[in-house]
Amino acid sequence: MVVQAAQARSLALVTSCAVVGLAGSLIGLSVVGALGHDQRDRSVGFTVTLDTGRVPVDFAPWIQRAGQLCPQVSAPLVAAQIEVESGWDPDAVSPAHAQGLSQFIPGTWATWGVDAAGKNGSTRPDGVADPFTPGDAIMTQARYDCWLADKVKGMAKGDKVTRLVLAAYNAGPAAVQDFGGVPPYPETQAYVVRVITAMARYTGARDQADFSFAEDTSAFGDRVVAAARAWLGTPYSWGGGGPKGPGRGFAQGAGTVGFDCSSLVQYAVYQASDGRTLIPRVSQVPVTAGTAVQPGDIRPGDVIGFALNGSYDHIGIYMGRRQFIHAPKTGDVVKISDLDDPYYANKPQRIERFG
Repeated sequence: MVVQAAQARSLALVTSCAVVGLAGSLIGLSVVGALGHDQRDRSVGFTVTLDTGRVPVDFAPWIQRAGQLCPQVSAPLVAAQIEVESGWDPDAVSPAHAQGLSQFIPGTWATWGVDAAGKNGSTRPDGVADPFTPGDAIMTQARYDCWLADKVKGMAKGDKVTRLVLAAYNAGPAAVQDFGGVPPYPETQAYVVRVITAMARYTGARDQADFSFAEDTSAFGDRVVAAARAWLGTPYSWGGGGPKGPGRGFAQGAGTVGFDCSSLVQYAVYQASDGRTLIPRVSQVPVTAGTAVQPGDIRPGDVIGFALNGSYDHIGIYMGRRQFIHAPKTGDVVKISDLDDPYYANKPQRIERFG
């Protein structure tokens, strides 16, 4: 299901985002392809800094090194792939005979295998490219990801390249090229969703150089932002979505799989906290449920409530550089907007921090 931004804007029905409802179920694997929304060059990309405390200590240096091979492949991406591929088991072997941390089948490994490390934790090459040696597997994974990124980069830009790389890793680059995007294979679509969702768990605090001016950050806040960014372009669905991902809404959202404003925020905080923090589902409540923050102290990952119609009936997530990510209204998509936009700047706001 592809939802183009122009088509979304043409829909006339506009509703408030303050929704009372149960958390939506994870129906939304098909929305992986819903990325027609123009993300604009000034928007922030997937965060690329690794939270090294969330990966096995022996693997962290290799993952950091792998995340520097090419601009399209970050350390959090490499870590998230390993979690989904093997659950961090360097000796894993699948029923299809995929091997090691990064689950290469023997034929692919024969072409791409890198001798980067030795056995028993040695950081020196030992003359053998071995899929069961973590350093070899991680560097081979990144090398292959970078090659895939080069193959698909002409088909997309921004965060969509990441999705195509993952789809190609799972289904092969020919399938991505044949379908002009993420193939309609349930396994591949689920794989893309799982890896991108997992990326939020491995995201660390960003360097100050990532901002146009000095701005405080936190690892938790960056994970909140990363979790929400994974769904840019996903359709707005009134009553849809929840802590596990996008879902089908009800009433005017009954035919749409996606998020509304409160479920997007609920999802991002839940994922960033590894399921420990489940904020309320109604937009008016989260703006009083965290720790109140003054506007001058706002930082990425904070939740902003907007009183658009007399109450706090809309919420979003601050990203930095005076931008926030949100699910605005029926007919629109998860997108990035400016706090300085007069429509939002002139409304009462309340900022809360979780985590």
